[in-house]
Amino acid sequence: MADNTAAFKSVQTTCPYCGVGCGINALVDEQTHQVEITGNPSHPANFGRLCSKGSALGETVELKGRLLQPRVYGREASWGEALDLVADSLISTIEKYGPDAVAIYGSGQLLTEDYYVANKLMKGFIGSGNMDTNSRLCMSSSVAGHKRAFGSDTVPGCYEDFEQAELIILIGSNTAWCHPVSFQRIRAAKEANPQLKIVVIDPRRTVTCDIADLHLPLAIGSDTILFNGLLHYLGRKDLQNQAYIEKYTEGFSTALEAAAISSGTIEGVAAQCRLNVNDLQRFYHWFARHEKVMSLYSQGVNQSSSGTDKVNAIINCHLVTGRIGKPGMGPFSLTGQPNAMGGREVGGLSNQLAAHMDFARNDDIERVGRFWGSKTIARKPGYPAVELFDAIHDGKVKAVWIMGTNPAVSLPNADKVKQALQHCDFVVVSDCIANTDTTALAHVLLPAQGWSEKDGTVTNSERCISRQRALFSPAGGAKPDWWIITQVARRMGYEQAFHYKNTAEIFREHAALSGFENNAEQGLRDFDISAFADISQQEYDNFQPIQWPVNRTHPQGRARIFDDGKFYTATGKARFIAIEPRLPVNLPDKVYPLVLNTGRLRDQWHTMTRTAIAAKLNQHKPEPFVEVHPTDARRHELLPNTLATIESRWGSMVARVQITDSQQQGSLFVPMHWTGQLASRGRMGALVNPVVDPVSKQPECKHTPVRIEAYQPVWHGFILSRRELNITEPEYLVKIKGEQFYRYELAGETLPENWQDWARKNLWNTPVENSQWQEYQDSGINNYRAAHIVDNRLESLIFIGGDINLPERSWLTSLFAHAELEKDDRKSLLTGLPPLGVPDIGPVVCACFNVGEKTIQTAIREKNLRTPQQVGQYLKAGTNCGSCVPEIKALL
Repeated sequence: MADNTAAFKSVQTTCPYCGVGCGINALVDEQTHQVEITGNPSHPANFGRLCSKGSALGETVELKGRLLQPRVYGREASWGEALDLVADSLISTIEKYGPDAVAIYGSGQLLTEDYYVANKLMKGFIGSGNMDTNSRLCMSSSVAGHKRAFGSDTVPGCYEDFEQAELIILIGSNTAWCHPVSFQRIRAAKEANPQLKIVVIDPRRTVTCDIADLHLPLAIGSDTILFNGLLHYLGRKDLQNQAYIEKYTEGFSTALEAAAISSGTIEGVAAQCRLNVNDLQRFYHWFARHEKVMSLYSQGVNQSSSGTDKVNAIINCHLVTGRIGKPGMGPFSLTGQPNAMGGREVGGLSNQLAAHMDFARNDDIERVGRFWGSKTIARKPGYPAVELFDAIHDGKVKAVWIMGTNPAVSLPNADKVKQALQHCDFVVVSDCIANTDTTALAHVLLPAQGWSEKDGTVTNSERCISRQRALFSPAGGAKPDWWIITQVARRMGYEQAFHYKNTAEIFREHAALSGFENNAEQGLRDFDISAFADISQQEYDNFQPIQWPVNRTHPQGRARIFDDGKFYTATGKARFIAIEPRLPVNLPDKVYPLVLNTGRLRDQWHTMTRTAIAAKLNQHKPEPFVEVHPTDARRHELLPNTLATIESRWGSMVARVQITDSQQQGSLFVPMHWTGQLASRGRMGALVNPVVDPVSKQPECKHTPVRIEAYQPVWHGFILSRRELNITEPEYLVKIKGEQFYRYELAGETLPENWQDWARKNLWNTPVENSQWQEYQDSGINNYRAAHIVDNRLESLIFIGGDINLPERSWLTSLFAHAELEKDDRKSLLTGLPPLGVPDIGPVVCACFNVGEKTIQTAIREKNLRTPQQVGQYLKAGTNCGSCVPEIKALL
């Protein structure tokens, strides 16, 4: 950025990634469209700490690749033309087929105000329940479990409980990578209080286990057996809080009986979960002995065909001990997306209305209809996500509007989703990115504002509402999502109900609805922010983070709920749910003998439309990969770093093999992030089975039967290029962005006739002055290497071989930062090895400071470093988000 700080403006905003909801201080130079990002030390979610993704946000605001003008059937159009077409198409579809023939599919990336307006249009005025969201894929089982137990979708606790707990259980959550700032807070709590016990319950031995006193690598899908066993243990040992049970709960005896039937002895539970009996005994003993117990759970619990039961099995164990809503204790859902909670508040799921009301109660339907002044309000739930795209595929839904998400990649059975959109009569996509797997299937593209331009509110995992503020003026013709929806609604004839001029007006209405005919203290609705119903524009602009409810009773917000024993069920008592464990729906067989598990990476987010722009975030895990246990690798004849094909009944992908004993035998793990734009055969969603939980309708992304076999192309290769290239020929192609270069990993099933011609065509087919080529070829072993140099500056490199034994990329990529090549560098180019005395950093370990594995190893050896703290002092590695500390420990 420029040195003249007087030209900067400082903006407090919120990170757009996970549900931790970190506060950010942004120092903005609008003239150069640059921003410096630091953590906001006063925000209660992070107190100044950021993860690698949040720290790199300043690198993601470039305008390259942005969707900046509306497009209609492939051509640029005016906003008026595009909006007219959307409104007319929705109207004609409704007139011909009825309101249930149209749908909206939203995203946890939407702001609360965007969500509110979209939900109001679809459910309030179009009159269909067909609005769902990608949050269905990550936390709908938590919503359903909360409602069954508490009568409301309420997260009882808060982040402050991390420091006050005596036992923290991390269940189905690689917290270190998926919620890094919360993980570092838990790590710090343990360092400050060595008596704090940490238990990690996860089939994989992830980096989260770095702080664990006990790791329980249970069999995938056996969570309900484990927690039913715990409930039975507490009852059998007479360790329940009988007074609490009698006064504040109902259904205990039935739940205990079901737990006893399914669990039996500890030995029986251990056998079913494939756990060591002594480890299981230790966990049960710790849970019983410690009063302040927190159970933090995430997608390993939620993304299951019995996800809701898993949530309730966990909650049951807190109810039986009365450990809920008090400091340092309670079940806690680690939300996946930045505003999944805000979407829940306004009814973003197809079975919800707004303000935590839903279709299950007729008086809720009438109440919302009265508030909105609508006589056409929907009266039944719409299609949830997986069923919605099935309905599109079957022709039941004729028009769909997709907002801020990429379902052609992220949904299970993604090839079917792609086919559904290809054959849908009318597809509208609102997005800030021009080219995604989903925008490629749209008839109309509407340019939405990106994170750095949006203005509104989000709610994080602990019910804390924060402001997301604009850093820059909108790029091109980009508009806020709420404005786009409002304009369509007006054109459809609903102008009176969609008169909004700014987000503050929408937030006021949202707040007013939360308090409308609501007495939360008497057990009607938990979500109540009616204190903001008359918020002024200035107050909204200066809005500070606060946890709901915020009303007359709690004007300063409320950190914990249910501490008074009052719940939102019909009786006012919490409900135990009798759990009968169920196996995953699709089990391995002779054809598909392995189980596929999926999840996030440390440095990437969703389908990489934002994170892949930041070069530093692409270095740690540059390709789609599959983790395989050594025994399975031997059985299926897989070698490290080779390629493998993974197939299920629903689709296939190709990934780089990583052999590790942190993966259970019989199971595979692949990351969820790669798209058709970045990896020709890397879409994980194509593999995943579309089975859903019968209550929450959340898909079973953690358990798909698959098979694996070596993928054996004729040649392997990579290209490094200063320019972005348009390469389409190889069967295997992965593209990532680096610092001043693009990297392409390649493999092909057929050889080109002439490698020289192929290289020139793909790397630089336009003659350039002062252009030189260095080349080496050995046709007998399919070896070809070439470097293209212009004015003594490296422009591109290509390395081809008959096997995977090609040079490491790290030194070669560093040459693109040089204005001119040194003589020794030119001599070494085609060897791929740095000249004598030139360091090679190796694969990146610390993305925050771009510190490589070899750099750390050299420092450890030469400086006699013994601890991660010493490595951090010397190299800075591990001193920002801390997510790489477990890898540094492994190197030590």
